Order: sequence, then C-alpha cells, then structure tokens
Amino acid sequence: MRQRLAKMIIKVSGWRVVGDVPKEGVLVGAPHTSYWDFVLMLLVMWNGGVPPRVLMKKELFVGPLGWLLRACGGIAIDRGNPAGLVRNLIGQARSGAPFLLIIAAEGTRQKSDYWKSGFYRIARSAGLPIVLAFVDGPTRTAGFGPTLRASGDVVADMDQIRAFYSDKRGIRPALRTEPRLREEGPAARHG
Repeated sequence: MRQRLAKMIIKVSGWRVVGDVPKEGVLVGAPHTSYWDFVLMLLVMWNGGVPPRVLMKKELFVGPLGWLLRACGGIAIDRGNPAGLVRNLIGQARSGAPFLLIIAAEGTRQKSDYWKSGFYRIARSAGLPIVLAFVDGPTRTAGFGPTLRASGDVVADMDQIRAFYSDKRGIRPALRTEPRLREEGPAARHG
C-alpha cells in the first residue's frame, strides 16, 4: 500500500526518482534545506519498498508528531549526548540483518560551515557503505548516487562526496551547506 501511494504522490507532484534504493548502508541525505526533504525521501524509500530508519533530533518527538515520526522510521537522537545511541546503532548494523540508516549530514536545515561527521564515523565503525542520496529542487529530482566505503582518508573521501553533491541544490538552494567536515582540518582540499 505504501509503495503504491508513494509512486502516485511522486508522479502527481512532478518529481522524478533516479537510482535504486539500497538495502544496506549509511545513507547521507543531502542537501537538507527543508522539512520537505524528509517527506520526499520517505516517499522515495517507500517507492523502492525499503522501510527507512532516520536519525532526527529528539525535540521533534513530542505528542502526536512523535508517534507519527516513529511510525515513519524516525529515531530520536539527543544531539548533546549521542554516544549511547551511536553504539546501539553500530551494534544493530553489525548484527547481520539488513541495515539502512538515513542521516541528514548537515544536521540542520540552515546554512552552516560544516556537515556533522556521524554518518562517516558510523559507516566506518560498522563496516557499512556510505550511500549518497539527494534532493534537488531546481530539477525536481531525488534519489541515489554512488556508494563508497570510508577509507579513513577523510579528505579524499569527502572530495568524492563533494564532487557528487556539487550540482545538488536541495529544495531551498540558498540554505545548502557545502559538504565539509571539521575533521578534514585546515589543509583540506575544497573544490
């Protein structure tokens, strides 16, 4: 039922989905410039028949909205103390069962200087691929790009990620954050 509903909504809204929904990995959802990113990516995941797990700030999980977010795969994270949840997620990922976790690497819908590195650390610790997913408002396209493995060379890995996202603008392009991690340091190549 969800799959048919998602296909219909995507078609009627004029969006186009590209790529195949992965069954495993840490999915980077970017650019994250609007709450609509979540809704659209949820539809894309349902369209592909994959139930998502999505990290979201705990402050959203109040009242009926909390119930709805959990029903849609939302996982509340305390951004001030994420260590316990991250350990739990890494344990789930290592369990051998299919595991797909969606993280908005920007960590906010506002323009910022850096992405959050949680997606990279979880993927590397769990031995999972990093799946690059996107929403591009100007072309009304959403979907999936390449998959890569975190090599440990943060700058080289982020150079690949920057190359993929260089033409992806999000729903509100003015709020897009350039893919860059604090861990890259001052000598990082930014292109």
